[in-house]
Amino acid sequence: MANLEEKVEMLLKPTIEEMGYELYDIEYQKEGKNYFLRIFIDKPKGIDLQDCEKVNNAINDILDKADYIKEQYFLEVSSTGIEKTLKKDKHLEQHIGQEIKIKLFQKGQNQKKEQQGILKKFNSEKIIIENQTEEIEIQRKDIAQIKTVYHW
Repeated sequence: MANLEEKVEMLLKPTIEEMGYELYDIEYQKEGKNYFLRIFIDKPKGIDLQDCEKVNNAINDILDKADYIKEQYFLEVSSTGIEKTLKKDKHLEQHIGQEIKIKLFQKGQNQKKEQQGILKKFNSEKIIIENQTEEIEIQRKDIAQIKTVYHW
């Protein structure tokens, strides 16, 4: 059985892609007493406020009609940001050979809670990055977050 985020992704993906955007990720979270459904979109030249507004207007009725979410919630459509969060295998695949930052739940073998390097390869159990001095293998179960690195 698909979770809510997967169901919403299957529902919205065709519409968002028809509009020329990538449905990058979906998050449904409770913050305080409010619920938020966040839709992250992307396109090659970046996302602006008008893109978010267009997608919001296109998906609002679809979400209401499907009625997957029983609680009252806030819908937010936004860009992935310059430093993208990499959650899915497709995100990792798109960024092989690029610099990433990995935050761990707790300090790893080298007593660091963060690792940064070039994404070399990954599988369902581990991610391998390379920095200036070594190749580092990190178990996926130990990873709290992975983000791309943008040098300002």
